Amino acid sequence: MSKAVAPVLYNNAGKKVQVNAEHWYQIQASTEAGQPIEVFVYGEIGGWGVTANQFVQDLRAVDDGLSEVIVAFNSPGGDLFEGLAIHNALARLGERGVGRVDALAASAASVAVCGAHKVVMTANAMMMIHNPWTWAAGDADDLRHVAGVLDQTLEAIVAAYKAKAPNIDEAELRRLIDAETWLTANEAKALGLADEVGSGVEVKACLGQGQAMKRFRNTPKSLSEPAEPSGPDKPAEPETSPVLALLVTQTCRDAGISNLVDPIISNTKLASEAVVKAALTQAKEVHNLCVAARLPELAAEYVTAGLDTTAVRARLFEKVVGSGKGIEIDSSLPIEDDPATKPQAKQPDVHSIYAARRAAQPGNQQSNRG
Repeated sequence: MSKAVAPVLYNNAGKKVQVNAEHWYQIQASTEAGQPIEVFVYGEIGGWGVTANQFVQDLRAVDDGLSEVIVAFNSPGGDLFEGLAIHNALARLGERGVGRVDALAASAASVAVCGAHKVVMTANAMMMIHNPWTWAAGDADDLRHVAGVLDQTLEAIVAAYKAKAPNIDEAELRRLIDAETWLTANEAKALGLADEVGSGVEVKACLGQGQAMKRFRNTPKSLSEPAEPSGPDKPAEPETSPVLALLVTQTCRDAGISNLVDPIISNTKLASEAVVKAALTQAKEVHNLCVAARLPELAAEYVTAGLDTTAVRARLFEKVVGSGKGIEIDSSLPIEDDPATKPQAKQPDVHSIYAARRAAQPGNQQSNRG
């Protein structure tokens, strides 16, 4: 099958060049109607990288309105508003739009790819979500204004992810964004931000290169540093799992103990599903004990301290009984100088009252005289 390849656009150069630098962008269209159109977004979005205007105009030039459009991402992100524009361009394609994460869709690139009707991530790819950030200069009013704008752009980011995963728990989504979370393909699928996990391919462009990756605070070592040889004596570093964090959030929400989410995550370190489920069960029991003692506000303190139910019972007993705030039971023997029992009032004799009333009636008095 022969294919016609559109000009390779290098940043904004608009001429055919060899793909040998950090940022490159290509659209590959088929001469046959109905065959997929492939768009490769490898590099930063906006600025000196791939702009939304460039993306939309080039796609419009080759789109026949019928073919599937596959947009492959390997990008550390870039300008958020450029990413939102690409997101919306993909959304307008409807079911024809497919986003494919070949290696990395971070920051603005994760926003862009979530505009696709279907998102496919290769098994070894990653997606990163985080809060918007920027540079700013000026006086206090200027900086307060910038902070307000960042708050507004965060809402745009949340809306973009929610459009792809409408059933995702919003509180958990915001927590993951705030924590700068790096998602594996399976984790992204579990959250609803990806639909399929494909076979892994080795794509090294954009991974750990340039200044773009340095601005993130939780970049995995596999993307920012050369791989180190691992010996048998070197234990593997555990990775926190957004899927387990979502399990904690949803379970606590359903049980009415959302205030215990942070203590549970902190205590378990999300080490494994078994550890998390055990912690959730214990947290529920601790909560129920505190509610029964009418001290529900102590549940978070006890869960944070990692107390088991036996220790919680002991502390609650001390709180309720030892502090004198609860009901105390006096089991001592009575003493001789106890005050005498107060006598109760004599109950009225109903029959005597009615007999007296009948005797006082005039008719009864006359019959007595005769």
